[in-house]
Amino acid sequence: MNIGNIKLENPFILAPMAGVTDLPFRLLCKEQGAGLLCMEMISAKALQYKNKNTKALLAIHPDEYPVSLQLFGSDPDIVSEQARAIEELPFQILDINMGCPVPKVVKNGEGSALMKNPGLVYDIVNKTVKAISKPVTVKIRKGFDDSHINAAEIARVIEEAGGSAVTVHGRTREQYYSGKADWDIIRRVKEAVSIPVIGNGDVNSGEKAVEMMRITGCDGVMVGRSAQGNPWIFSELVEFSRTGRVPPRPDISELRSMMLRHAKLQLEFKGDYIGIREMRKHVAWYTKGLKGAARLRAEMNQIEAYEELEELLKRL
Repeated sequence: MNIGNIKLENPFILAPMAGVTDLPFRLLCKEQGAGLLCMEMISAKALQYKNKNTKALLAIHPDEYPVSLQLFGSDPDIVSEQARAIEELPFQILDINMGCPVPKVVKNGEGSALMKNPGLVYDIVNKTVKAISKPVTVKIRKGFDDSHINAAEIARVIEEAGGSAVTVHGRTREQYYSGKADWDIIRRVKEAVSIPVIGNGDVNSGEKAVEMMRITGCDGVMVGRSAQGNPWIFSELVEFSRTGRVPPRPDISELRSMMLRHAKLQLEFKGDYIGIREMRKHVAWYTKGLKGAARLRAEMNQIEAYEELEELLKRL
């Protein structure tokens, strides 16, 4: 699969998720075979005002290439100017978020609110495409609500503006992440444009990924929540698409090793205090459904050092 001049080894993509797809987690997903990694979304305005918390979000490691950096904003000049300002960073693709459903983002006219204004979508994408030489992609939703299902129209606008690919989440902003994703809207977007279309929504296995591609004709598949605590999802997607076989799930020993490796990366990247606290949610995701997981999660919330985590996981 190609996005502009960037060739992906496979069409399976880690979705951008705030507070999740930081550098440590992306590295683990890359090792498991993800074809493209998407960074946490970054505010174009925060970049403009040189917000100190934004610097960590811009960290990129050579081992994760190719990687997509995602900006959000509603001012075409600010988005394009900040894209130009950071173009020297070693990301390969620039993505613009037009799908985030969070109220504080939507209230500012950003994220999925942009789907209500096709003219503004064109201006943001077109100015950004002209500002940088790297491929520009856009992530959208089915529509803002059930009365405004316009993903196909917005995708055509993105293509006309010079976008290199579009990702479609098969839910409206009103749905957030509830209910079933509508794969038919992904098919309709694919029929509407000639640029690559990436499907997103309800893919939690290799079988589902292959089914989405067959039903919708999409070129790539983006995985979000199903990757939380499960970087192995990408090795499953690659293996199933290649052989039709589902690889065995990791045993407890592999699970423990992955969590400890994840923790080491977190501490290395974010320091002991923040790193171990951020691992709390990841351990909850990794151990979901396991016997005794609730008790382990409760104990995890008291842990303040790597050695304590190591001792806790010995009892897993």
